[in-house]
Amino acid sequence: MRKLILFNLVTLDGFVEGPNKELDWHNVDKEFNKFANEQLLSASLLLFGRVTYELMSSYWPAQNAITDDPVIANQMNALPKIVFSRTLEIAGWNNTRLIKDTVAEEIIKLKQQPGKNMILLGSTDLASAFRKANLIDEYRIMINPILLGKGNPLFKSEDEKLNLKLLKTRVFTSGNVLLYYEPKATPK
Repeated sequence: MRKLILFNLVTLDGFVEGPNKELDWHNVDKEFNKFANEQLLSASLLLFGRVTYELMSSYWPAQNAITDDPVIANQMNALPKIVFSRTLEIAGWNNTRLIKDTVAEEIIKLKQQPGKNMILLGSTDLASAFRKANLIDEYRIMINPILLGKGNPLFKSEDEKLNLKLLKTRVFTSGNVLLYYEPKATPK
């Protein structure tokens, strides 16, 4: 059975982007890129909401991404992808399928299939929906050593409380800290 993993970069104060959608604070280097490649190698499917999909699909197939980071670009462009959107009409990025409805049912079916992990990248609204439906098996949150003060939070204030179990941590020389969590089983 496949696991659904949420991966996101966040600031120390919990934001995934600045107030004007800035991502210029991402703390990436060779060590991060090595981790990103290993994570992509552990996946058989990438999942996106529309906004993140549009950002990724405009960047990774472009020549500058292929030149600057050919290993990650190759993985991002080659892996099968699903974009969940009610408004997107076409998903033109290589190996991408568009799903408009029955999101939870689709994820349950996908989790029952053999294969490597499914990784949800970014996509805070979709992550919130998956969280509410108890579909996320593991949270991988990479804290970047920066405070923005304001921006778009990873988790929404209307999200329900969820107790997590720390699985492991990884400290990067850049100051990034990766936290691996799984939802705690609720006592019956």
